[in-house]
Amino acid sequence: MIVEPGVARLAEAGADSGTDAAAESTVAGIAAAIGEPARARMLFCLMDGQARTSTELALVAGVSPSTASVHLQRLKAERLVKLFVQGKHRYYSLEGPAVASALESLSVLAGGAGRKFTSSTPNRLRAARTCYDHLAGALGVALNDRFQALGWLAVESAGAAYDLTVEGSQALAALGVDVAATRGLRRRFAPACLDWSERRPHLGGALGAALLQIALKKKWVTPDLDSRALAITAVGRREMLARLGLRV
Repeated sequence: MIVEPGVARLAEAGADSGTDAAAESTVAGIAAAIGEPARARMLFCLMDGQARTSTELALVAGVSPSTASVHLQRLKAERLVKLFVQGKHRYYSLEGPAVASALESLSVLAGGAGRKFTSSTPNRLRAARTCYDHLAGALGVALNDRFQALGWLAVESAGAAYDLTVEGSQALAALGVDVAATRGLRRRFAPACLDWSERRPHLGGALGAALLQIALKKKWVTPDLDSRALAITAVGRREMLARLGLRV
């Protein structure tokens, strides 16, 4: 067999690149698991942070219960979902925020590049929604922008993450966020999460989750019963304007 010189050089480069074959295999397995349409529908359904039964996920995916069980076993094997057993019921949820972040990034990638972006996201989802356990949509992006404008967030890691400034720590503590406890959680503190409808970052991680809990507790937003959408309340609009100078 004759091997073209260019192909040979590529093969040599791959052999000498020092890449981890095991890691490559893991990535390929995860990509294949997500890439099956029924499994993808299950995963995106779980991005609201709520657990669901295999029967519910079968309906979402449009497959039989037995097929759904096979799909869920594959997702569990790739550590994309986790199982919680309560009595006779078996509930599935995303394995964690890292999976939600990866799915959100894939949503952005699926939108394509090189075209002027026009969001096709339904208005109620685009306005405000959850991304796993933190705020997303126009509201999430606006809050992120406002926190930076106020000097509460410092950009780190070439824009991939944030940290609170002294002023930001004091301000969020005044809102009710336990900053020390939030920092102590075993997850990333404040990564930038690229929003799939706005194509701009919102605040993710432990700090983003804490902010969502404050917004829910203070009734700035209320959750939709059957989707990830959040409704911004009159109280929320008034409080965000008064406390943050943010008009939504």
